[in-house]
Amino acid sequence: MRKKERAQLVLERLNERYPETPVPLDHIDPFTLLIAVLLSAQCTDKKVNEVTPALFAAGPNPAAMAQLEEGEILEHIRQLGLAKTKAKNVRRLAQLLLHRHNGEVPQSFEALEALPGVGHKTASVVMSQAFGVPAFPVDTHIHRLAQRWGLSSGENVQQTERDLKGLFPRDSWNRLHLQIIFYGREFCTARGCDGRTCPLCQELYPNRRKPVVTRKA
Repeated sequence: MRKKERAQLVLERLNERYPETPVPLDHIDPFTLLIAVLLSAQCTDKKVNEVTPALFAAGPNPAAMAQLEEGEILEHIRQLGLAKTKAKNVRRLAQLLLHRHNGEVPQSFEALEALPGVGHKTASVVMSQAFGVPAFPVDTHIHRLAQRWGLSSGENVQQTERDLKGLFPRDSWNRLHLQIIFYGREFCTARGCDGRTCPLCQELYPNRRKPVVTRKA
């Protein structure tokens, strides 16, 4: 099976299994989505969703969040990884949204990535899920599955993103990156599948005998 054929099979199977693709991080608007994605670095979505209701009640918009002291933000997110750094970034980000963007979340990769704590993956999630701009956010999970499924060499997340964008239709990107995450969590986990166990790995590579050793993101 060639790479393009594998990509087509992946797209078909994921569309069948996940016709609906809700964003796993709870949010109500672009600002709360941006903050939630920032907080999710090195942390599970479930844990983020546990702390954001109280945080967003205290700071539901950039103006309110900027008024909070860094220590107040830290108290809300203390149980998350890198909490001190994230608290600092959240407050500064809110301040910059007020000063640079009239309190609105900017709708460009360049402007988003200029904000504290916002990298390309975070900007891609916001652009795709908040504003509908085609993007393909690649986290460590997608990076790993792309290698198991023979869709990318896995040199780094940047290369994986380029490879996936080249294989899948542009109008599928925003939905597909969530579908891959859903599938990975359910079937192709870091420890639960080594490239030979889950249904998709078996269908893509029925004769695979050795485990896939993936490159880290």
